[in-house]
Amino acid sequence: MKLVARAEVLEIGKYEELRDAFRRRVIEEKKHRRVALGEHMSVLFENHDTVLFQIQEMLRTERITSERAIQHEIETYNELVPGPSELSATIFIEYAEREERERMLVELAGIDDKFWIEVFGERSFVVPDRRSERKERTLAVHYVKFPLSPSALEGLRSEHGPVRLGVEHAHYSASVELRPEVRAALAEDLAVSD
Repeated sequence: MKLVARAEVLEIGKYEELRDAFRRRVIEEKKHRRVALGEHMSVLFENHDTVLFQIQEMLRTERITSERAIQHEIETYNELVPGPSELSATIFIEYAEREERERMLVELAGIDDKFWIEVFGERSFVVPDRRSERKERTLAVHYVKFPLSPSALEGLRSEHGPVRLGVEHAHYSASVELRPEVRAALAEDLAVSD
């Protein structure tokens, strides 16, 4: 999948003109990329457009206009674009009450590498983002990659057989079969990255 190029990133004023339509399109696309993983986690599978949207929104929110800062945002967020033979995702740990969230972020320490995707019974474990690894607690947001073997790639592209997403940690375990529309979106991503 191609990375977001500087030429695609609009200046704030031009983005404001197109934002409503672009935002609606990406939000609709995200519906087919978001997976609830138990009661308190969700996983958003990223692609070129979701990353471009995040870059544009960051520039807009932070009012970033210097070329150097824009390039920094592009380089940072491009790390979320999946490479060949992998899926990329943002994992959100979601507890509504602040006190419970803080307690659970401590209890869930070490969860970073406990996520997996299983295609036709073949389980691929996540490659976590180690830049901000903390031993005593975890983060509420994780940026991860799922490397896929050739057989897992083929299985994900096909419409046959189950594909499951899961996590196994002493304080939180869940798994879910991916909905057909999620599988279709991921298969399309993988077709683009060939």
